[in-house]
Amino acid sequence: MPGSIIIIDDERAARFGMRRALDKEDYDLCEAENGKAALEQIKSKQPDIAFLDLNMPEMDGMEALRRIKKLNDPPLVIVVTAHGSEKIAVEAMKKGAYDYLAKPYDVDELRLIARNALEKRALRKENKKLREEIKLKESFGELIGESDAMRRVYDLVGKVASTDVTVLITGESGTGKEIVAQEIHRRSDRVNKKFIPLNCASVPDNLVESELFGTEKGAFTGAKERKGKLEEADEGSLFLDEIGDMGIDMQAKVLRVLNDRIFERLGGNTSYEADVRFIAATNKDLSQEIEEANFREDLYYRIRVVDIHLPPLRERGGDIPLLINHFLKLFTKKYKKQIEAFAPETLQKMINYCWPGNVRELKNTIEKMVVLSSDEIITDEDLPPNVFRGLTRATSNDSLTPTEQKLIGLLNSFLSNEEISFKDAKKAFVHEFEKAFIQKRLQEHNGNVTQTAQALDMPRQSLQQKLRELGINPRELV
Repeated sequence: MPGSIIIIDDERAARFGMRRALDKEDYDLCEAENGKAALEQIKSKQPDIAFLDLNMPEMDGMEALRRIKKLNDPPLVIVVTAHGSEKIAVEAMKKGAYDYLAKPYDVDELRLIARNALEKRALRKENKKLREEIKLKESFGELIGESDAMRRVYDLVGKVASTDVTVLITGESGTGKEIVAQEIHRRSDRVNKKFIPLNCASVPDNLVESELFGTEKGAFTGAKERKGKLEEADEGSLFLDEIGDMGIDMQAKVLRVLNDRIFERLGGNTSYEADVRFIAATNKDLSQEIEEANFREDLYYRIRVVDIHLPPLRERGGDIPLLINHFLKLFTKKYKKQIEAFAPETLQKMINYCWPGNVRELKNTIEKMVVLSSDEIITDEDLPPNVFRGLTRATSNDSLTPTEQKLIGLLNSFLSNEEISFKDAKKAFVHEFEKAFIQKRLQEHNGNVTQTAQALDMPRQSLQQKLRELGINPRELV
C-alpha cells in the first residue's frame, strides 16, 4: 500500500538505516534532521506518517510531537526511543503519538508498524471524506441533489460565500436561482443582516429606479421619502433577480453603483454609500442579449466575476428521487396528511418525466398531489395529465434521437400544462436546440473549440461562454 513517510532523527546513520529498510516498500520517503526542519517538511509535503526520534538536541521529540499535533491534518506519529525507555514512549502516546518503536528494532517490526499506521491513516481519510459528504448534504439548506452538477454548485457556493465578490447565477426558470443566492448570503459574514430581493422582470421599467434607490419627498407627484432596496440591504445582500430584463438606462445606473459604491435617491442630490453584497441572476443568454444591444457588455463582466450555472432538472435525473422525497415530507407535514409514499410505478413516471418547469414544477406538482390525495399511497390516479401522458426523459421510441425526445416532450408538456408559460417553453426549446447543434459541430471537429468557433463564425471566447451556459464539455464528445 503506497503512502508517504517522514523520518525525523538527528543522526544521519539512523535515518539512512530506516530509509533503507522502508525503501523496498515503495513509500514516498523524506527526512528531517531536527524538529524545526520536520515541521516545515510536514507543512509542505503533508506525509501520512512520521517516525520521530525522541532524543534530539534543541527541540526534543516531545516538543516536536506537541507542535506536530497542532498542525492541520497532522500525520500519525510513531515515536522512536532507546531500549529501556518505553515509559517515555508510553507518555508520548498519551500526548497523541500513534505507536512507538524501541531501538534496536527488527526490520520486519518496522515495516509492520508502517503498514498498520498507513492503513489506519487511509481509514481516517475515508471517514473524514464521508463526514464531509454528510456535512455537505446537511449544510446547503434547501439545495437538494447529489449529482456532479450540483456538487459543482455546492463547491462554488462554498468558495464565494465568505467573500464579497459579485456573483451571477444562470439557469432556466424554476431551477432554484434565488435559493442559491439565499444560500450564499446564509453562509456569508453578512448573514445577520438582510437579504433583499428585487425581481427586475416583475417591476415596470419606470418604477425600477425608485424601487432600487428609493425616493425623496416631491420627486414626483405624491412621492414621499422612502428607502429603496439598496438602503434596506445595507450591510447585507442585494439579489437582482432576472437582471437580463432590466432596461438599458437602468443598467448604466446599476453599473455606477457597482463601480463607485454610491447612489442617490430619485429626486435627491445626497449621496449614500452602498455597503451591500451584489448577487444577480438571469434565465437569459446575456451574451446574446449583448449582441442584440439589450444588455451592456461592461455590466455583464462586472456582475459576472463568478458565474454559477444551475442545470435544468432533466439533466440531473438522479436528483429527482431526492427532491420527490424532500417535497413529500415537506407537504405531508404542512397539510397534516398521512401519506407514506408513492406507488413504485407512479414514482417511476415522475422520475422519467422531463420536467420543463424544473424544480418549481416538480414542487408544485407534489404539493397539488398531496393536497388532493385521500390515500396513504399516491398512485397514477393522482398524477396530473402532463406527467401521466407527457413524454418522458427516456422515450420508448428508439427511432427518435435524445434531442428529438426532449423537444417533443417539452411540446407535450406545454400543451397539457397550463402552469408552463409560452416564454418558458420557448426558452427550453431554444436551449435544447442550441445544445444539440453545438455538440454536433464539436463532434465534427473532434472537440476542438477553436476550429468549431471558426466553423460557426463566432469568437472563440463567445463559444466557450456558450459551452459553460449549456453545460457542454468538449472532451466528452471526442
